[in-house]
Amino acid sequence: MSRRRLGTAVAALPWIGPVLVLIAAVVAFPAGYMVWISTRDLSAYGQDRGSAGLANYRALFRIPELGSVLAHTVVWVVGVVVLTLLLSLALAQFLSKDFPGRTAVRLAILVPWAASVVMTTTIVYYMLDPDVGIANRFLVDIGLLDRGYGFTKQAGPAFLVAIGVAVFVSIPFTTYTILAGLQSIPAEVEEAGRMDGANAWQRYRFLTLPQLRPAIAVAGIVNIINVFNSLPILQVMTGSIAGFGADTTTTLSFKLIRQNQQLDTAAAMSVLNFGLIIVIIAIYVKVAEPTRQVDS
Repeated sequence: MSRRRLGTAVAALPWIGPVLVLIAAVVAFPAGYMVWISTRDLSAYGQDRGSAGLANYRALFRIPELGSVLAHTVVWVVGVVVLTLLLSLALAQFLSKDFPGRTAVRLAILVPWAASVVMTTTIVYYMLDPDVGIANRFLVDIGLLDRGYGFTKQAGPAFLVAIGVAVFVSIPFTTYTILAGLQSIPAEVEEAGRMDGANAWQRYRFLTLPQLRPAIAVAGIVNIINVFNSLPILQVMTGSIAGFGADTTTTLSFKLIRQNQQLDTAAAMSVLNFGLIIVIIAIYVKVAEPTRQVDS
């Protein structure tokens, strides 16, 4: 590093120093401590009994259901994020138009985001209860079902319902992020495409969508992080189901702590989670290329 660059870095320290300290305290130290804990032999009550080396990781990979849990995690993250982005793109495009009551509709979109995720998931859970759920009762009354169906009592249907709830609560943030991106696009871009004879789909595909790449990338990354670490939705919706039939890596960590009292193995699972989220985001950024220049 040249003296000039070194001097610039030193001069910037008073400004960026507090941020670096905050990052070290909130991110770096907890992550490092988690990695250290994953190499310790902990009792069920958290007592450190010495070094365990890589034994916790070996124990983790001896869990027979780990492969299916990893597959559930991929389906969970990809399914929720892709569906959220697609629906939010359509919704943002609709909300960008001028129509009577647009302000009220925009405010209504915020409701799922403002409400508690646990509350929203619990409401859906009881609506789908096979005995007292209003949704099940409605399906029986209109003849689609002979009797109430246990949507939340079986791993497959409960997992799909959880995906639906996650999409529902993720749409507001994603829609507003994309809407902000839409409103930053100059009107001249749309007008130029119209004058060149492009139809509505061509204008959206080749003019609007490339301009939205940064907004979509931000919304996608935030959603990946939130969805990957979303314990409340899956815990409420699938927590009562025995076994690991609807678990992701996040809920597996929770079960290792609560049910098996394997704190050290759970720490190893947390480290694996951290590595997975880094890899997923890196792949997403590589594919999305948010900083790629839009062709003129």
